[in-house]
Amino acid sequence: MSLEASPNGPSRAVLGAAILYFLSAPDLLTVLDIRAALEREIDGAGQDALLALKARLAEDNGWGYYPPDPLAQRIHHLLANRFLDQGSEVREAHYLMRVVDVPVVIVANHLSYADANVIEVLLQWAGGAELANRLTALAGPKVFTSRERRFSSLCFGTVKVPQSTEVASGEAVLGGREVARAARQSIDVALRRLREGDGLVLFGEGTRSRTGEMQSMLPGVARYLDVPGTWVLPVGLAGSETLFPVEGSALQPARVVLQLGRPIPAGALVRRAAGDRRLIMDAIGLAVAEVLPPGYRGAYRRDDRFADAKRVLLDSRDTA
Repeated sequence: MSLEASPNGPSRAVLGAAILYFLSAPDLLTVLDIRAALEREIDGAGQDALLALKARLAEDNGWGYYPPDPLAQRIHHLLANRFLDQGSEVREAHYLMRVVDVPVVIVANHLSYADANVIEVLLQWAGGAELANRLTALAGPKVFTSRERRFSSLCFGTVKVPQSTEVASGEAVLGGREVARAARQSIDVALRRLREGDGLVLFGEGTRSRTGEMQSMLPGVARYLDVPGTWVLPVGLAGSETLFPVEGSALQPARVVLQLGRPIPAGALVRRAAGDRRLIMDAIGLAVAEVLPPGYRGAYRRDDRFADAKRVLLDSRDTA
């Protein structure tokens, strides 16, 4: 995406054209409708909002916090109304009431670059604005390597986090020592956001699934649960792999279901697992798998292979 400046700042037409380029619209009428809606949204926001969006796209806060952008959020909601098919929904939304005004970490399976956007939009649609409006997503380095991905991350706050060498690829690869230093910085920033009231969104597998099936959760992710009083909200995503395919470059219409699981006190998980991060994350992996259709459960399809983690999960729920 290129936001070249005109004498009065970045161009509405340039922004609209860049967005349309990444949409898989079925016909000319749909393209014209989206273009007109985008222009109305941008005009309504005004030139200052467009300038602020341009600045956000170029922002470099290192392994720190990146705030959301109101115009980007409005544009994404406009697109969601056209690309999330009827039937896209949040199930078991009553669980949202348990995580109002408490530190909460949303842990989801990972299918697409659009996953955090889908979570934010569907929570808004389901009456979960209280949580949706305080989301901060943990985003890997690849999100910051192109303006297309960066634009998609501006619906919510983000914390840039390094990927471990076992899941990183291409432009995201860092050396072991670099990963350790960057991870410490990003964890500190994320925990500060959690203490200040944000809800963290993280994908415990560390990378998108290429098959749609869950991969094993990374033990190190448990470090994001260290704020006292934190709750874990397990959620299962199904359908977002069609909305923005792993190998694709354009949004496509899709039906996406966000299934919420029963919230779990993070402190109970840590105690029941005696601090064993692998056990903690496998217990959470089982909780996510429970709310997914069988074909998505992957590594956690058979809970009999995770007897200790299952015990940790069940015991932790009993304390809630």
